[in-house]
Amino acid sequence: MSTIGKALALLDLISRLDRDTGLSDLARLSALDKATARRFLVELERQGFVEQDAETRRYRLGAAPVRLARIRQARFPFAAVAAPFVRTLAEETGETVHLSEFAGGRLATIHVEDSSQAHRVIVDLGAALPFHATASGLAFLAFLPGSEIDRVLAQPLERFSPQTVTDAKAVRAILAETAERGFSISHQGFEMGVISAAAPIIAPNGRPVGAIAVAAPTARADTARMLDIGAGAAAAARGAAEKYYGTKR
Repeated sequence: MSTIGKALALLDLISRLDRDTGLSDLARLSALDKATARRFLVELERQGFVEQDAETRRYRLGAAPVRLARIRQARFPFAAVAAPFVRTLAEETGETVHLSEFAGGRLATIHVEDSSQAHRVIVDLGAALPFHATASGLAFLAFLPGSEIDRVLAQPLERFSPQTVTDAKAVRAILAETAERGFSISHQGFEMGVISAAAPIIAPNGRPVGAIAVAAPTARADTARMLDIGAGAAAAARGAAEKYYGTKR
């Protein structure tokens, strides 16, 4: 990995941590030596991408990414266009609905509409969605070209719960079913007690750019209900794509 790549990987790591973190821990988590990590942090701080607390000396995300995110949103308002479809789907299903976007080689949550029910699934903004273990990831992966699917499934598939499918052949079978149906269903593949359905948002060139997913507690939803919800997610994803790109697929 290049020097720039390592610095950006460190920045990405900081963005995913839920607390301020010291130099030693950042070096360990990023597999960098302390001198290199410190050099990167000094430059990232100088450019406003990270901040260091004056008292604790711990690091956190700075203001520069927020500024860039606002510029990107103004010029490429994907979330703003898709959000009404996400909101409507949340109202119709009564469950948590979230929007994800593919960028930088990963699929991540960029908008969440929480369920109004007391017992609900919590989805964190910015959370990475593993391709093989989440409904969003499966929906996205199913509509990629075969060569790209091969590359993803050639990597070790991490187990996130006892129900995570980690056999590449079994994942391929799920992807084939997803592509035929138009949406995916993940039964506790990422987190026990959660069942989800998701559909890809597809650009006019046929490539997926993100996904809309509905997540529900298994105590309230089963596969039969998620088949109905998945069809709604597919309709919402189509609507978001048509609204954003200004065309009908």
